[in-house]
Amino acid sequence: MTDPDQGGNRRPAIAGLAIAVVLLAVGLWLAHELTASSKMQDCLMSGRTNCNVIPAQ
Repeated sequence: MTDPDQGGNRRPAIAGLAIAVVLLAVGLWLAHELTASSKMQDCLMSGRTNCNVIPAQ
């Protein structure tokens, strides 16, 4: 009474998971970029002239 076609095709589930992971990664990247842009705008709006980020060496 069991159907042999049940549970055999996981490709749509894997594709959905891959799309979800890509969307999560893009969302995190976008949040990081917006935060950095916001900090830069806050610095410039306060009247400072040296708002460049100095990388640690």
